[in-house]
Amino acid sequence: MPEYLAPGVYVEEVSFRSKSIEGVPTSTTGYAGLTRYGPVQYPNGPCSSEPRLITSFAEFERVYGGLIKLVVGTHERLPFTAHAARAFFDNGGRRLYVSRVFRPTEPAPGTFDYGVATRSITVKGSPSPAIWTARWPGSYGNVLVETRAVRTKNVAFTYPASDPVRSKWGLQAKRAKAGAVVEIIPPPLSATLPSGNDPLTAATLAVVEIDADGRQFFRNSGGATPTPDPNSVIQIVEMQVVVTVTPERIDVYDKLGADPQQKRYIGKILQRDDPEDENAVVWLKWDAPAQGTFAPAQLMIALQGNVSPRLINGHDGLEAHPDDMAGQAADPDYAEVKATGLEALAEIDDIAIVALPDGGTYADADTCAQAADRLISHAERLKYRIAVVDAPEGSSMNEVRAFRDRFDTKYAALYHPWVEIFDPTERPAQGAPPNRLMLPPSGFVTGIYARSDIECGVHKTPVNEVVRGVTRFEANINKARQDVLNAENINALRFFEGRGNRVWSARTMSSDPEWKYVNVRRLFIYIEHSIAKGTQWAVFEPNGPRLWANIRQTVEDFLLVLWQDGALPGDKPEQAYFVRCDRTTITQNDLDNGRLICLVGVAPVKPAEFVSFRLGQWTADARV
Repeated sequence: MPEYLAPGVYVEEVSFRSKSIEGVPTSTTGYAGLTRYGPVQYPNGPCSSEPRLITSFAEFERVYGGLIKLVVGTHERLPFTAHAARAFFDNGGRRLYVSRVFRPTEPAPGTFDYGVATRSITVKGSPSPAIWTARWPGSYGNVLVETRAVRTKNVAFTYPASDPVRSKWGLQAKRAKAGAVVEIIPPPLSATLPSGNDPLTAATLAVVEIDADGRQFFRNSGGATPTPDPNSVIQIVEMQVVVTVTPERIDVYDKLGADPQQKRYIGKILQRDDPEDENAVVWLKWDAPAQGTFAPAQLMIALQGNVSPRLINGHDGLEAHPDDMAGQAADPDYAEVKATGLEALAEIDDIAIVALPDGGTYADADTCAQAADRLISHAERLKYRIAVVDAPEGSSMNEVRAFRDRFDTKYAALYHPWVEIFDPTERPAQGAPPNRLMLPPSGFVTGIYARSDIECGVHKTPVNEVVRGVTRFEANINKARQDVLNAENINALRFFEGRGNRVWSARTMSSDPEWKYVNVRRLFIYIEHSIAKGTQWAVFEPNGPRLWANIRQTVEDFLLVLWQDGALPGDKPEQAYFVRCDRTTITQNDLDNGRLICLVGVAPVKPAEFVSFRLGQWTADARV
């Protein structure tokens, strides 16, 4: 209540309504897994190694590389995370966070090679080389980096009579400021002047400097400050860097300078931590000498004359273990040590669905089970997300049942079998059969989860939905087989004649009948998370009837909207939910210890899993 210290009119803003609860997003998905490129924590790497939000597969390719096979250790393997991302967006997903997992090689005990591609270039007169460095580990970083010279037209200059030796000459090009490199061609001029990307030579280059009086002058390769002949041609020289990542992706950086004083200094535009272009593939490491030297021109000469423009030694590391997938939490004492793997996804509050597309790809079921266990533990610990688990590839009926028997959780759902698609990276020859790939179902299923949420809502069971982009399933699940799988809460992907490929079950891996269905589990996650976020204002408020009534009304308003949307059953709101927050739920001991307890009961809508029509003969005289 405000203080009234002097007579006057006081106008106050008050609220006559309860606070609103905004529903949290439910379709945002998180993957942890191996990719060809992209943000990952490694020593002396960029600081921006957190998982990125991806909204299309084209964006995924730019940040994390494409669908070309990885070489982990000594063998090739599919980038399952990339294929899962493609399936996710093809099946209706819109928002995906990706946490890249990378396991370095160990050439010697205690020595780790993170597979970051580099190329070192000697710069004459500089104590250190210029080093092109891939931003992230991976063979994808073995890119082609070409530096080209770009010359301007002739720049005019004048000699005031008062200072014929060191003049304050006026350049027509604004870019000719301190640190700019110019090319001076003295008379007699040849018929053909250097142009375009013609080789640079130290004899004709100079660096622009500005003295204490603001007058511009040149410094040449010998360190002298010559005055050009009035008939000379002076051209500003800049750099263009062309990074060829793939035939489809060529990144071009124009109008680059070689001196840190310049606005578009190459070391600034292509720096390790660039907030304006986090998706740049390479950066330039060079310890620029002190100002007032010929070093900028020498850097241009070295970069343009580099005869080995391709970066080398980038590799994809080793096969990641389940513990690598789980990752490590960020170190609270060292800001540069970021979280990795699933732990990095734990820091993103919006994620509601998680998966490990590589989790079911290990050679033995025990390792696949370890990966699934890490994923399930992650979902259970964070409470507000559900895990989509893949059965191991090639699992028989008995094997997938044995795999399912290892778990009992209401925060995960298991899907079987794997999915076959045409290889999107190959174009078969005329008449040749297309290559086919077998992929885990999690990418397709998480996309269907997201699609169902967007189109119908989280209360709708993500089942009886078409699986897009599929040629066939690895195993043919008929009704007799699903009778067995469904009873053990294994979700089947099935083909139906005339109806295509569909998800045909949506049960959690829980033995508790209250949490049998995926939509019930996810609906309660949605409600719990929304209430938790939407009632933070109540903390430290006076714990009395006014606060209780406000909270009660806030939660009831939120549940009423859910009931109106069909997420809760009943002809009346009273049949769908109740909210209690008064002295029947709060004891004096609770008040003395600062506790406020609100009891919320919700009746969820459960799917019509078994639709039965009972038919019998009927006549006019029969009675039902």
